[in-house]
Amino acid sequence: MTAAALDLEALIAAAADTIAAHADELTALDQAIGDGDHGVNMKRGLEAVRAEAGQSSIKALPDALKAIGTRLVMTVGGASGPLFGTLFVALGKELPGNPDRAAFVSAFGKAIEAVGARGKSQAGQKTMLDVLVPVQQALVSGKAGAEIAAVADAAAEATVPMKALRGRASFLGERSIGHMDPGARSTALLVRAIADHIGSIA
Repeated sequence: MTAAALDLEALIAAAADTIAAHADELTALDQAIGDGDHGVNMKRGLEAVRAEAGQSSIKALPDALKAIGTRLVMTVGGASGPLFGTLFVALGKELPGNPDRAAFVSAFGKAIEAVGARGKSQAGQKTMLDVLVPVQQALVSGKAGAEIAAVADAAAEATVPMKALRGRASFLGERSIGHMDPGARSTALLVRAIADHIGSIA
């Protein structure tokens, strides 16, 4: 699928609108176990990506994804900026020019590995990987659309009983248990926005 076929500009708008609508929720989650700025940071980053959406949408999809990732690194800040940026940059590097589903699923898996390497983390440590990995597994199994979004939502909820082993939340030790990871929640929100958009144009 090309950037034009994906209607990348509309997809970016949907993602930015979703994060903006949930910015206060993300901030509240981050206030419980982090710096308290995740909602503000993610909103700023997605709005910066939105501002360049017109330029991104006319690029080849791999180049557009790399540009999005670079913009997120530059504008989100905190720990999340480099991690979300790595996800999109790595995805862009791994994708062929006009990927089919199999190529996307393979590239997404490699991009998740890049995020894990960047953050020195893995699933089970109360991070965004706890959403990304189940989503990848769902994609491999053939799920799509609403099913993928449901997997992402459930995976974010599953971080609540986890003890944080990475990031600022890890400093809280046992006190991090009982709170949803804000990065997992924002990841799930983005997955749902993307899944809903793709479902609407399929």
